[in-house]
Amino acid sequence: MLEHLIKYGEQVGLKPEPGFKVKHVKWAIVCEPGGRYLGVTPLGDASQGNKNPGLEFKKAPNLTTYQITGGPKNCRHFLADALSVVTLLGNAKPSANDLAKHAFFKDLLCQATGQAPELEGLAQMLDNPDTLETINRDLEQGGAKPNQSVTFQVGDQFPLNSSIWHQWWREWWREHCPLKQGEQPMMDFLSGREAPPLLSHYKISGLAGVGGQPTGDALASFDKEAFQSYGLTASANAAFSPESAIAYAEPLNHLLRETGQVVAGVRIVHWFKDRLERPEEEDPFAWLFEGDQGEARQAQAEAHKLLGAIKAGVLGSLGRNRFYAMTLSGAAGRVMLRDWMEGSFEDLAASIATWFDQLSVVRKEGDGLAPAPKLIAILAATVRDLDEINPPQVVALYRSALNHRLPLPRWALAKTVLRSRADVLRGESPRYTRMGLIKACLQRNPHAKGGEQLSPYLNEDHPEPAYQCGRLMAVYAALQRSALGDVGAGVVQRFYAAASVTPALILGRLARLSQYHLNKLDGGLAHWYESLLASIWEWIDHQIPATLDLEEQGLFALGYYQQLAEMRRPKKISPARPAKPLKSNPPTRSR
Repeated sequence: MLEHLIKYGEQVGLKPEPGFKVKHVKWAIVCEPGGRYLGVTPLGDASQGNKNPGLEFKKAPNLTTYQITGGPKNCRHFLADALSVVTLLGNAKPSANDLAKHAFFKDLLCQATGQAPELEGLAQMLDNPDTLETINRDLEQGGAKPNQSVTFQVGDQFPLNSSIWHQWWREWWREHCPLKQGEQPMMDFLSGREAPPLLSHYKISGLAGVGGQPTGDALASFDKEAFQSYGLTASANAAFSPESAIAYAEPLNHLLRETGQVVAGVRIVHWFKDRLERPEEEDPFAWLFEGDQGEARQAQAEAHKLLGAIKAGVLGSLGRNRFYAMTLSGAAGRVMLRDWMEGSFEDLAASIATWFDQLSVVRKEGDGLAPAPKLIAILAATVRDLDEINPPQVVALYRSALNHRLPLPRWALAKTVLRSRADVLRGESPRYTRMGLIKACLQRNPHAKGGEQLSPYLNEDHPEPAYQCGRLMAVYAALQRSALGDVGAGVVQRFYAAASVTPALILGRLARLSQYHLNKLDGGLAHWYESLLASIWEWIDHQIPATLDLEEQGLFALGYYQQLAEMRRPKKISPARPAKPLKSNPPTRSR
């Protein structure tokens, strides 16, 4: 896994080095080469608002938290730091500690001018109280916050992008802020060479919203005696040199920024062995997280189109590609690696195409297929509220989406059947995402009877009595509405829950009650209902199951939903399946 991360870093042009880091900066103080102040400017994409990370700098100087606290007194970063340090923004009456940090930052600029003359005027500019007051006034008017980062723009250039100061920084960094390493050389887990192990690894950022710390979390960490072996302390238990530790940390941080998707308490990242030439069209992962409904409608078609092109040899390079996926979260300052997957690109495309096919189900109005659901919508289908979803559940469904050979977890079917039942009892139409997930669970389960025979539309000839019992429930409910109109708590609210578990106790009673409802209809509509009910009873062969197991309850729910959708289908719209002699679409009622 770490080897693949390092290769990804090489692929995107990262060159990790201790003492340097990719940083995003939100503000720039603009000045002339001599240091005359010109103004301030926000960096990055302002249209993103609060989500704007700022402008990315590929190789900015960096100190770890340990180096700042364990290094020189009042130690601060070089060239880019918080506004509260660089300009004292937000400090109307700076404390002695605030002033000392500000002075340290300026002193670093002065020390570097021997190798980077372009920095000469920057410290002088910050030394001028009037200029500093003007800078802070401009920053406040622009909406800057004290904790936001700032750097300098000299003319039209950013010194932070220059390499002229790099060697000076390396020497200063090694002399004043050495990393905390073990005294005894050990074999580096990554390179295989002997080196003093780094005792505190570089932090992984981007997990603050999923249990992590705002300051970052460690992937390798040993701070409890129970986690340590052979008298080794801290991260000497997993020996990495500083070069190896940053070689995996920077690519992972880059992935979290570029492809990280937050899904119900975890963050998901992915990448490919070979970089995609057209990621917008060729990245199957994107279809699992599509934004608006219009894009979601295209996901299924795009997945099949891509798979077809690979199989036809049109995109031969993609067929030889591989994917990698990680699911992460944070806990008490540590990175939790919840899942790791890798496989061929062709298998990935086939799995996601299959995922959408199996989730595919008719809209409740009967006028076509519902849009392909996002992963978060499928997770939401299993619960009442998204807060009820836990990370292992996300991992289980995500793995099923990426590998069509895996069965969907049984808990997903159980929870979705319960939630769909609650929808019906509240008088609501079951959500198509729940019906699609039930269908997918049955199709993936090799022990589910009749799962492989399910289509997105009504399955009139489905061999399982449980499915036909669900159809009967839908027809009896529609019959009551046709005869009596809206009567409040009708057949569905009173009998659906019991019928979906013990149909033999309920459906016979509803059959007798239906005679009363049929007598209230005119001849044409009554005859249509009688014919439809007779055809369903013929499939059941009058052998109503006494009880239904979980898979059969899923079939019952799906039969109920698809029958309702078929009866709502506008007559002018034909479903994408062979026509049946008996249409489950009622005639217009005469008055």
